Amino acid sequence: MKLQCVILATLLFLLPAGRGGKPESSAIDLRTFIGCAVREFTFLAKKPGCKALRITTDACWGRCETWERPILEPPYIESYHRVCTYNETKLVTVMLPKCAPGVDPFYTYPVAIRCDCDICSTATTECETA
Repeated sequence: MKLQCVILATLLFLLPAGRGGKPESSAIDLRTFIGCAVREFTFLAKKPGCKALRITTDACWGRCETWERPILEPPYIESYHRVCTYNETKLVTVMLPKCAPGVDPFYTYPVAIRCDCDICSTATTECETA
């Protein structure tokens, strides 16, 4: 039953909500959502020698189920850690404003197309390790 609720919640979150295909934040309680989805995200693109540019894009967002349990033989713990990470992306390049002479004004960043709960890959994600 819990899995059905998670799947239903994910589908409701991903359905178009009448604003250019973006989900409305009120469609789901983000504090209790378990899963991984594409969500709008704004960040400041910076590069030495250029003025910063505010960019709104799509990024992966969510919480994935994870667990650990002790076992009697080495390594003495069995773990199952998944993170919300990029499954499919496209790269977008923009030109930063007011760059100093000789500074490359182009800035490239990933845009999330599809996200999943998966093992953390340092190729696409900043992975926290203990």
